[in-house]
Amino acid sequence: MRKILNQYSYAITLIILSCSFAIVLSIQNHTNDKENYLKVKISEGDSLWEISKQYSEQHTLSNEEFVSWVISHNENIDDHIFPGEEITIPVNKITSSSTTELAGAFGD
Repeated sequence: MRKILNQYSYAITLIILSCSFAIVLSIQNHTNDKENYLKVKISEGDSLWEISKQYSEQHTLSNEEFVSWVISHNENIDDHIFPGEEITIPVNKITSSSTTELAGAFGD
């Protein structure tokens, strides 16, 4: 048994290091995902399409992809959103605050 361990010690070490490296990368990637979302409070006159345009500098999705993402990742959201709702949107970088209130089209 000792002879086998000595013969394959480099392979065993490489496997252990590879598994450790994969776990560390997995944990780092998972924590970064949380930073790629922003909660937005809906105001009167807002639409998902307008929100997509407003945050276009902060995401890499097309407007259609953005709207589909928001609908599929927010509970009880369909094509219509209502003032006062908070939705989560995908962004590449977080701005100064975690909750942003969008101005309505006609002001309130």
